[in-house]
Amino acid sequence: MAASKSDYYDILGVSKSASADEIKKAYRKQALEWHPDRHKDDKENAERRFKEINEAYQVLSDFQKKSAYDQYGHSAFSPGGVPGGFGGADTPFSQGGQYGPFTYTYTTRRGGEGNPFAGFDFGDPFEIFEQFFGGGTPFGRARSTPRYSITIDFMEAVGGVSKEVSIGGKKRKIKIPAGVYEGVRINFGDFMLSVNIKPHSLFEREDDDIYVTVKIPYSLAILGGEIEIPTVDGEVKIRIRSGTQPGTVVRLRGRGVVHLHGRGRGDQYVRLSILVPEKLTKDQKKFAEELQEYDL
Repeated sequence: MAASKSDYYDILGVSKSASADEIKKAYRKQALEWHPDRHKDDKENAERRFKEINEAYQVLSDFQKKSAYDQYGHSAFSPGGVPGGFGGADTPFSQGGQYGPFTYTYTTRRGGEGNPFAGFDFGDPFEIFEQFFGGGTPFGRARSTPRYSITIDFMEAVGGVSKEVSIGGKKRKIKIPAGVYEGVRINFGDFMLSVNIKPHSLFEREDDDIYVTVKIPYSLAILGGEIEIPTVDGEVKIRIRSGTQPGTVVRLRGRGVVHLHGRGRGDQYVRLSILVPEKLTKDQKKFAEELQEYDL
């Protein structure tokens, strides 16, 4: 017996009553955690989870698809799963493959066999069903806009980037705007592009805010002073107050990511960790023992 598909709500870790904003935040958190580049020792499992997370979000982030899923479950998107259903042996959809620098996801055509969801790669195959939820028919007008996905670096997503790609055998220069986030879809007119973002070794992103953990010397935490902090724009100096406690968070206003659909930028949050030396010199040990006399 084939294993049943996981519940979309369980995949994202949200309840059925979750708001659109909660679903989006859960998706970004899961997508970042299970990005294949973070699990090179178990990439096959990470890719499977990453696909499940993207699939769950594409349904739950869309009101009509979510409503269909809440009513029929996975049957809403399975061949013959729902009376008059949304899939079948003679659906007008075809799977894609590799094309140039992109991973080709789906295009539409007449004919074809099998489940249109089998083997899709990080794209958004659910867009092809939008015409059906409004009472349309799978044998209506076929859509011909091809879908592709591309993976860019974290800093390219923050600052924007231009890429030279090959579409239909022709070279094209495309511009990906600053502030794009994981899973965003960009319409270039003759094709749609879904963007995936590689995780950064230092920075983490939540919406348009940046998070970074910085270790400071024990002496600096006690006495205070200045220290240089990495940001997406380069290093900046901040003031450390005397008596700073482990886990203290410093907010740098306007040092986050450019808002993709508006003006301004997010913030950067610096989590301060106290660096405790594993081995002490004789003088350091003597100083620490003297400090014990003043411990509260």
